[in-house]
Amino acid sequence: MITGKGTRLNEFSKFDSVTAARAIEEYGSPLYIYDEDAILARCEDCIKMPNAYGLTVRYALKANPNRTLLKKISEAGLKFDASSLNEVRRAHLAGIPYKDIMLTSQEVYEGDDMAALESLLLEGLQYNVCSLRQLYLIGDFACKNSIEPGIRIKPGVGSGESASRTTGDDYSCFGIHENDFEEALKYAWGKWIKFKHVHVHIGSGADPEVWRENIDIELDLVAKYFKETESIGFGGGFKVARMPDENQADIEELGKYAKAQIEKFNKKHKRKLKAEIEPGTYIVGNAGFAVTKVIDIKSTPFADFIMINGGMEMNARPLMYGSRHPFYVISADGNKLLSSDFGEIPDDYEAVIAGKCCESGDCQTLDKDGGAITRKIAKPEIGDIVVIGGAGAYCSSMAPFNYNSFTQAPELLLSVDGSLKLIRKRQTLEQMLANEV
Repeated sequence: MITGKGTRLNEFSKFDSVTAARAIEEYGSPLYIYDEDAILARCEDCIKMPNAYGLTVRYALKANPNRTLLKKISEAGLKFDASSLNEVRRAHLAGIPYKDIMLTSQEVYEGDDMAALESLLLEGLQYNVCSLRQLYLIGDFACKNSIEPGIRIKPGVGSGESASRTTGDDYSCFGIHENDFEEALKYAWGKWIKFKHVHVHIGSGADPEVWRENIDIELDLVAKYFKETESIGFGGGFKVARMPDENQADIEELGKYAKAQIEKFNKKHKRKLKAEIEPGTYIVGNAGFAVTKVIDIKSTPFADFIMINGGMEMNARPLMYGSRHPFYVISADGNKLLSSDFGEIPDDYEAVIAGKCCESGDCQTLDKDGGAITRKIAKPEIGDIVVIGGAGAYCSSMAPFNYNSFTQAPELLLSVDGSLKLIRKRQTLEQMLANEV
C-alpha cells in the first residue's frame, strides 16, 4: 500500500507524486488523471470574465467530453459548444439539456441526421450555420418553426498553436466568407430568418493580440451586415501555458478589451450585444495528467530513449502539432519527485521520451518538423513514473488509442476531497473487437 505525503507537481494542481503512484497501484498504467479543483477554478475564471451586457461561457466539448467532467462543468454554471451531432447527443446523455448546447459543425445534415437535428432544435438546441449549403438545408424548417439559427463567419484573421490549429484565416474552410454574406442574408430574408447570433473562432492557442483584433473585425462586420444580431461569439482558443516558459492568456484583460469595444459599439449603433466565449483547453488542459511507467531504456549514439508505456496513443499532440508538454519524473514508490519542468532539472542528463507504438513519430519530444529531440530530465530507472502534464485537453479525446491494438487508457478524477474516482474504465480487447463481423 502506497502512503505518505507526496510532492505537488505544479502550481496548477493539487495532484502530487504519491497520488500518481497510488493511482498506478490501484488501476494500473497508463492512465489519465483530472484534477477537479483545477477545473472548477478555471470555470470560475471564465464566468468572472468582464463583460458589457452579459456573457455566456460555453465549454468546448471536443477538448474532453468525459461524462463526469461535463457534469462538473455544467454544475459550475457553464453552457456547451458542440462540433458534431454526436457531441450534442453525448452531452445530453450526461444530463445536459439541449437548450444549453450550441452546435457549430462542419457536418452537412440530410436524411435521418437532418430529422434528428430538426427534432433537437424544437427541444431548444441552438445551431450555427457554417456554410450556404447548411443554411439552404435548414431554411424551410427554420422558417416554418420560427427557428433563429446563428451564423459562423470567417473573419479573415486566424491564430493558433500551429497552422493546423488556425481556423479563421483565408487558408481554413471554417465559416461563411464575407463574399457570401449578401447571398446568405438574401436567402435568410426570403425565409423570414433572423441571424440573432454571429459566431467566430480563429483557432486554438490563439495569440491574445490577434484575439483582440478579431473582436474589432467581428464588430465591424456585425455593424455592416447583421442588423438584427443580439449576441456575438468570440470563440475560445485562449493560450494556455503548459510549459513554464510560455505565457498564458490573461482572460481578464481580454474581457476588459471586449467589454470596452462592445460598449463603444453600443454608443455608436445603439445595440447592446451579449457576448459568448467557448473555452476548452483553458478549462481542462492543465488539469489533466497522463501517468505512465518507464518500461525500457535504450541508448544510441544520438541519445538515450526513455521508453514509456503511454505515448502517442495517449497524447498525439507532439506528433500532430510539435506541441511541448511538461514532464515529471517520479520514483516508483511516489516518495520522490526526481525532476520537473516546473522545478529542479538536472543539467547533466538529456533523453528522448518515446512510447511503445511501432511508429517513429511516437515520441513526446518532437520538434515542429516531427524529428525526435532530447529534453533535460532526471535519469529514471525502469519502473519509475513519468507523468505528462497539460494532458486534460485534446489527449484522451483525440489520440489514436487503438493503434497497434492497444486499449484505451482509463480516466480518473482527483476529487475535491482528495479521493481518486474511476470515471472511465480501461477498454478491453473484447470491447475493441466488438463491432467486427
